[in-house]
Amino acid sequence: MADEKDIAEDAPQGGGKKKLILLAAGAVLLMVIGAGAAVMFMGGGDGAAGEETAEEAVEQGELVYHKLDPTFVVSLAPGGPAKMLQLAVQIRTRQPDVIDTLKTNDPMIRHHLLNLFERQDAASLMTVQGKEALQQSIHDLLTERLEALNAPGKVHGVFFTQFVMQ
Repeated sequence: MADEKDIAEDAPQGGGKKKLILLAAGAVLLMVIGAGAAVMFMGGGDGAAGEETAEEAVEQGELVYHKLDPTFVVSLAPGGPAKMLQLAVQIRTRQPDVIDTLKTNDPMIRHHLLNLFERQDAASLMTVQGKEALQQSIHDLLTERLEALNAPGKVHGVFFTQFVMQ
């Protein structure tokens, strides 16, 4: 009987540590999935200009980006912390007709955007909220202009690819 006891003590612990590692990895995976789901369900509803719902993405085509070229350079109001704004803007849409309309009406679109940019307060543009407000203003202006032109489609996002203040 002593021999059986010695053999049982000498036998390797078959997978105790492996089970613990697998359980820990599974728990971490569940926490990551849960955190991701929480962010998706709780964080989506602020309606920022660069976001769209999954339903909009499904019912329409591929994302298309259009760079408004050349880069915008405007003078800002005197007395602020910056005198000049250089801004590169790209528009996101799912309808190529929107890009065609923007290209066809480029001088008019640029005119309205330049007027919008020149009215900006340099101090507010130095904050994230100020940049987001400008992004939303551009989105609203483009939506208004497209509606005035009876253009099909809509802008699904406005993005700054260059933002320099001096």
